[in-house]
Amino acid sequence: MSQVLYDVVDGIARITLQNPPVNGLGFAVRKGLVEALDQAEGDAAVSAIVITGNDRAFSGGADITEFGTPRSGWHPGLRTVIEVLEQASKPVVAAIDGVCLGGGLELALGTHFRVAAAQAKIGLPEVKLGLLPGAGGTQRLPRLLGLEAALDLIVTGRIVKASTLANTPLFDRVVETPVVEAAIEFAKEVVRQGTPLKRVRDLKINQPDAEAFLQVARRNIAAANKNQPAPLLCLEAVAGCVSLPFDQGLVNERELFVKLMGSPESLALRHVFAAERTATKIPDIPADTPLRDIRKVGVIGAGTMGGGISMNYLNVGIPVVLLELTQAALDHGVGIIRRNYEISLKRGRLTQAQLDERMALLSTTLSYEDLADVDLVIEAVFEDMGVKEKVFKALDAVIKPGAILASNTSGLDVDVIAGFTKRPEDVIGLHFFSPANVMKLLEIVRGAKTAKDVLATSIAMAKKIGKKPVVSGICDGFIGNRMLMSYRAAAEEILMGGASPASIDKALENFGFAMGPHRMGDLAGLDISWSIRKRRQAENPDVDLSVVADRLCMAGRFGQKNGAGWYKYEAGSRTPIVDPVVEKIIEDYRAEKGITPRTYTDSEIVERCVYALVNEGARILEEGIALRASDIDVVYLSGYGFPLHRGGPMHYAQQVGLFNVVRAIRRFAAQSDKAAEFWQPAALLQNTEAGQALK
Repeated sequence: MSQVLYDVVDGIARITLQNPPVNGLGFAVRKGLVEALDQAEGDAAVSAIVITGNDRAFSGGADITEFGTPRSGWHPGLRTVIEVLEQASKPVVAAIDGVCLGGGLELALGTHFRVAAAQAKIGLPEVKLGLLPGAGGTQRLPRLLGLEAALDLIVTGRIVKASTLANTPLFDRVVETPVVEAAIEFAKEVVRQGTPLKRVRDLKINQPDAEAFLQVARRNIAAANKNQPAPLLCLEAVAGCVSLPFDQGLVNERELFVKLMGSPESLALRHVFAAERTATKIPDIPADTPLRDIRKVGVIGAGTMGGGISMNYLNVGIPVVLLELTQAALDHGVGIIRRNYEISLKRGRLTQAQLDERMALLSTTLSYEDLADVDLVIEAVFEDMGVKEKVFKALDAVIKPGAILASNTSGLDVDVIAGFTKRPEDVIGLHFFSPANVMKLLEIVRGAKTAKDVLATSIAMAKKIGKKPVVSGICDGFIGNRMLMSYRAAAEEILMGGASPASIDKALENFGFAMGPHRMGDLAGLDISWSIRKRRQAENPDVDLSVVADRLCMAGRFGQKNGAGWYKYEAGSRTPIVDPVVEKIIEDYRAEKGITPRTYTDSEIVERCVYALVNEGARILEEGIALRASDIDVVYLSGYGFPLHRGGPMHYAQQVGLFNVVRAIRRFAAQSDKAAEFWQPAALLQNTEAGQALK
């Protein structure tokens, strides 16, 4: 099937892109566009040309299926296509609907006129891939929107509706009516009136004190994007439209684009882009698997987690029934949900009408019988198998056939939980991360008997509520928390060896983590991990699983929730303050264990903690708990604060070199018999250390 259709309507040539799903500008589309333009130019019966896509997409930009392949560089390139558009002797009108992003918008900027549907989505999001617009976007958009507005869109990658730009030279018309018909009528009007063709490249930048504005912008952008070179180079490309002739501005843009294309930050961001999309592809689940209809959701537990889970569904218009044991607990939970929405209202992210609408979708109950008609129920109760058993047996007795029964467990065996019901095929793990209404990650835990349509429905629903789903097999802690245990164990080893909590946190935060392990522990609550360790200790009485954090908990230090954990906190503040009491607890614990403290460099702290993640991630891959190395990266980027510009632990390891990672692990193992027990390189790392990529 041709990816570019050509027909003529009343003397107007209509060129229609059809490369689903978003009309990516692959080689066949680029070549077809030039051929169609040449055909229209050579036809005396054609007076004007309209280029369009469909109601889903004018064009989403580059064809991602060509990334890294020779076809991406085959001629004609996008810049050539745009030059052909500009040089056309007949009026060329872009009819824009759906998404018009990246190279798609750059294509539209090359036409003489633009007609857009009011709801069309417009943007140049290349910066989110660590790149900048490379087909003239940094030179043309400022000529239409002005320097400040264009720079904002390019540097942030923000996507806006066409209606917000209706009164700018970017669009000649913004319409509510079908956009193709409107564009054809506009083209006829241009021909009738003999309107001169408008080439964006010929427009002048009108910006008083442009250099002073750019200097201020440089400082602000540099301060806000310390680990990302792309935003600042976006600015330098845009600055070229002020100081350079148009064609030299294009050359400058191209040089900066090529520089970014090979940067580690862009490689990481492009890896993440692909990883997030690949994570939802499950080999044994066909893309056309019928989904179960989710029209109503039940949530068990009105605590922080249950309330946050409920908000995800209320936000997309799905009614929620919230169950608790007491009316007081229900009232408290509903109050927290309302307060969260009221905060969004005050910040301008929500209207009063939207707040009222969402709260109206929430109902509460003290009886399991009131959940009889829900299509999906999620328990968010205490992390104890006995409690889970009571809940799932109660649900099994009342929930209708065909409904999905989900557990929000962060590490318990979903197969055991499924065994509490007579319908294990309907049971799945949906591990939300706190705060559940904010955090993007959703670990979907597939049980041995989980039905394929239950898994497919869970993935689709995760996307609908704005989550980034990753499928995990069953093991203690699943993907994320299992790796977190190794990360914390490495941090514990460093702490016991002589480093302070603050020095460990500082090294990892300088590497790019959102928080070091001790600050993160205080935020999450030290008592949560303590309860997990006590459970594991009971299950393994012959193994000493104690850590120094146990002593903090015994002293009543649970983190930010009570103002004292690894750090102390002043009332109403989240700022960590080094506490001599903690230093004394750590010193005493080291003395008990007979440890002589030493110093650690920042680089050794980072290596030990990050390589512990990598090593455990490799074991998870070996065991089939995760389907792909890139799935692990999505988990750690979306749920655990791993630095985005590093691409995730597994991607980072491959950039460092697996040989070097294994060599470092062996060096750590050689330091003591106890170290040798922990620092055993995963077989998968050793098998691929010669240079093969982790898959």
